[in-house]
Amino acid sequence: MELKPGLSALVTGGASGIGKALCIALARKGVFVTVVDFSEENGREVVMIVQKENKFVHEYARVLSAIFIKCDVTNGDALAAAFRKHVDTFGGLDICINCAGFVNKSLVYDDKSDGTSTWRRAINVNLVAVIDGTRIATQLMRSLKKPGVIINIGSVAGLYPMSYEPVYSGTKGGVVMFTRSLAPLKRHGIRVNVLCPEFVQTNMGEQVNRVLVDALGGFLKVEDVVNGAFELIGDESKAGACLWISKRKGMVYWPTSEKEKNYLVYSSKSKRKLVENRFPSIQTPEYFQKLVVHTLSHNFRNATRLERVCLRLPIEPHSALVKIIYAGVNASDVNFTSGRYFSGSSKEATAHLPFDAGFEAVGIVASVGDLVKHIEVGTPVALMTFGSYAEFMLIPAKRLIPVPRPDPEVVAMLTSGLTASIALEKAGQMTSGQVVLVTAAAGGTGQFAVQLAKLAGNKVVATCGSESKSTFLTSLGVDRVINYRNEKIKDVLKKEFPRGVDIIYESVGGETFDVCLNALAVYGRLIVIGMISQYQGVEGWKPQNYTGLCEKILGKSQTVAGFFLIQYADLWQGHLEKLFNLYASGKLKVFLDPKKFLGVASVADAVEYLHSGRSVGKVVVCMDPSYGQTLAKL
Repeated sequence: MELKPGLSALVTGGASGIGKALCIALARKGVFVTVVDFSEENGREVVMIVQKENKFVHEYARVLSAIFIKCDVTNGDALAAAFRKHVDTFGGLDICINCAGFVNKSLVYDDKSDGTSTWRRAINVNLVAVIDGTRIATQLMRSLKKPGVIINIGSVAGLYPMSYEPVYSGTKGGVVMFTRSLAPLKRHGIRVNVLCPEFVQTNMGEQVNRVLVDALGGFLKVEDVVNGAFELIGDESKAGACLWISKRKGMVYWPTSEKEKNYLVYSSKSKRKLVENRFPSIQTPEYFQKLVVHTLSHNFRNATRLERVCLRLPIEPHSALVKIIYAGVNASDVNFTSGRYFSGSSKEATAHLPFDAGFEAVGIVASVGDLVKHIEVGTPVALMTFGSYAEFMLIPAKRLIPVPRPDPEVVAMLTSGLTASIALEKAGQMTSGQVVLVTAAAGGTGQFAVQLAKLAGNKVVATCGSESKSTFLTSLGVDRVINYRNEKIKDVLKKEFPRGVDIIYESVGGETFDVCLNALAVYGRLIVIGMISQYQGVEGWKPQNYTGLCEKILGKSQTVAGFFLIQYADLWQGHLEKLFNLYASGKLKVFLDPKKFLGVASVADAVEYLHSGRSVGKVVVCMDPSYGQTLAKL
């Protein structure tokens, strides 16, 4: 998440120490802040500082930029009320930092009290309140359907035993493991991370034995902690991460990936298995073939040509060389070759020529740069970036997505599967008990949309153009298949669904869009993921006017939402894992069109086949048939 003006953050324990420093640092970025603390005097002082810092960013804005809420974080009702007040004031919650802390000055085994104001208090403030704050923040972010980041403040005491305060050490250890266990929330757009600094020179830090502090290299500066928090907020790849900050080593993620492999146990619910590298060694080529767009045209064959290029060596330090095994074919390939995805005039789009074609692929890592540590040679990976219609591809290693196997079914889950999964959740706000219509439902992305809608407990209606496709869709569990060759979509919807359709997943455009819009229910949501009927006209994709669109959607409080997958990159990994798990458990079927396309030279044939309307399921190209046969035997 990019820290930018207008975001809002709630910080518990924000009136002093690390919490205060974080509030002020966020304000300097233009973030609106709610300071939650038990100390009213200190809290209001921090709010004044935050408002002053915010004025430098929001110079002319007459808005409330900070509020203070007095709250004992161990009081669940009061804490929940604080979060509600924040949302009511700022209209949402982008960042939550659970920072409130308590150090018990007496050892628990010497404590003869009932612990109400000592060790029990430490547990309630340091652990229970963090869990509660995370729970409340997560529920709010999910209900608001907006991405969010939660940072829990742990401690070095949670990474290794601290005999001077075992209860504090135990609570912080609990915070670390609790947070790391929440990594799967990323699939909902929520990242929860934990920050574990060594001792910081604050009022709480001053209570620590100075001999121990000196042994660790002295106190950290609060700026070090702020920088760590900002890294965890900004790095979209970090979910369930634990960042350890020390004077001796700086910022280090704990545990390292190598150490984690020694003890990490994968959930039995996931059928994905870690296996040895069983893929054949790959010889780095001197030359390889790739498909290059040399002229802008919606005619894919005319726009592209096959080129033999020399591999540039050495590989850049942060890059990887991937041998492409399967590449996915998409209707939007023709939009890319015509320059539709470049902003500006046609002259500006022409300036990008020549450029590589293809959106998605799976393959095997053949070589890595010197600074690539997180991925190894022989790892099967998926990639979603331009240039996948090639035998080999050089790509920044951070863009690679490790997968169980480089199979064509995985390709289908990329652009097609992710579009269906994320669009239905974000743009469609799909729940259960609704009527969902999917157009062009037998295609690469339609097959996922109908199944995900059924798995969510909805009644699914699907359109297609042949009897074989009707049979295919029925096998996927579609409740009502409309074959537009035999009956009119408009008539069926009007007769059988007089109250309208709640969610429409639309990829055809033109007249079909008009029919869908007229069939939309009150409060209905029409998701536009494409307009394939308009891609292959005489002049290619030509914008159309939809007269009366505003009046139609206004009268029924309807939503027409465009969806472009590239703008949801932060959700890819989580949704891909969800699709993998559904596929592995047998709940999701992945269908590939049976027609075979082999080698880079066959890509144009595959694109034209997809646009012919004859394809069923995902169309893929096998870039190296010999590897396809090898993988089938493994």
